[in-house]
Amino acid sequence: MITVKYKTNLHCNSCIKTITPALNKMDNVDFWKVDLNHQNKILEVNLDDDNKTDIIPTIEGLGFKIEEL
Repeated sequence: MITVKYKTNLHCNSCIKTITPALNKMDNVDFWKVDLNHQNKILEVNLDDDNKTDIIPTIEGLGFKIEEL
């Protein structure tokens, strides 16, 4: 398992509700959380493998900015 952190422009619970179905549907995502209190709105994702290639396009496809830290 690996943990990957991303800087995002998520800013509220509505944003989190928007990304929830997409992240929950991903087979290799075990757990994820967003720290809205951090200035970079950190999305932390625990993956059960090292395939993190789908995270960025998935979140960008929902209209948000995201970059790996």
